[in-house]
Amino acid sequence: MKKRYLTAALLAATITSFGQQTTPYAKKRIARTDVQALFSFYTQDNDHSAVTGGQGTEDLQVYTSQVSIDVNKDSINTFHLDGGVDVISSASTDRIDFEMSSASKVDARSHARIGYSRLLSAQGMNVGATASFSIESDYLSIGGGLSWNYTNPSQQREVSLAVQAYFDDLRWGRLENGHPQKLVYPEELRYKNWFDEYRRNSINIEAGFLQTINRRMTLGLYPGITYQQGLLSTPFHRIYFTDGSKGIEKLPSGRLKIPVGLQLNTFLGSRWVLRTSYRYFYDDFGIVAHALNVESAVKISRVFTITPFIRLYTQRGADYFKPYNKHDVSESYYTSDYDLSSFESIKPGVGIRYAPFTRGKAITFNDIEMRYALYHRTDGMQAHMITVFFNYTVEREKTHPLSER
Repeated sequence: MKKRYLTAALLAATITSFGQQTTPYAKKRIARTDVQALFSFYTQDNDHSAVTGGQGTEDLQVYTSQVSIDVNKDSINTFHLDGGVDVISSASTDRIDFEMSSASKVDARSHARIGYSRLLSAQGMNVGATASFSIESDYLSIGGGLSWNYTNPSQQREVSLAVQAYFDDLRWGRLENGHPQKLVYPEELRYKNWFDEYRRNSINIEAGFLQTINRRMTLGLYPGITYQQGLLSTPFHRIYFTDGSKGIEKLPSGRLKIPVGLQLNTFLGSRWVLRTSYRYFYDDFGIVAHALNVESAVKISRVFTITPFIRLYTQRGADYFKPYNKHDVSESYYTSDYDLSSFESIKPGVGIRYAPFTRGKAITFNDIEMRYALYHRTDGMQAHMITVFFNYTVEREKTHPLSER
């Protein structure tokens, strides 16, 4: 029952190939399975917890493990499965029960996603569908999506479109009692039901345009739009008003988000790739944000690559945000969640990748990468994140008889 600020998700692209036997009566193809495993640790601290109205500890640790599997039965069909568990320890979660000296609360989030895609080779198109599931102590989310991708015959241009929908139930009780029971409010504010709604629905539309400019440069444009409807307030976030009274965070029941991304990848030589991206974000809560990412992958030997990176971010806060004890009871909407405030942040880091080049075996270890990032925000938030990523491939030859001519 708390927010996750940074979680990692790394999915590798799949490659399928055909082989032809010398005999005219049989053909050989290769079935390929790509497996990626991700493990990360995230820790943060600050003193602006939304659970206690914009003040109090934000101490939080998240342990993430995730496995992603792509099964290429042939060059046409690909099946995808990924799942994972996030274990969260948060000192502020116990403040929901107003036990100010209690130990940190431990919670867990489990999630899974399955998908299928099919290459329509004659048209140069790929279509796919996904279904997803996520559960924690205070919510259940079920989602689904459709995707379409087209690459032109010269392989110089790629266009994509994806639509996802998520349906969330924010009631507490599934993990503890086997069925949903109620929304969770702070202990001293449970004398009434603050919200009649307990569902939240979201729909995301994302487009992509990738163009190869020349042999060393690619440019991508990624616009999107998201609309959310339902309970967008967090029912266990307190609000302290100027007259001394307390209440629950209240936000509008609809939210429109418009992100636009721009990415430029430049190959500066056989050992150096520069990746730069910019992202603009707007929503009708009043938030306007800009993010700049710069990442440089430098090959320092045949098997090792080092990747320094930095992310700069600035955000104009929501119209409904005010700090602790600054809201007036006459306001229509109010929040003291500093994620919705005005701030700037910086996230520098470095990664190192080991790729031994052991192709040709039935089971191939492709690479292992470790990344560290430091996150600092102008409201005092500071966080550290360590991520380890493993990638290997399993290939199997399949022989099929040909029809007689």
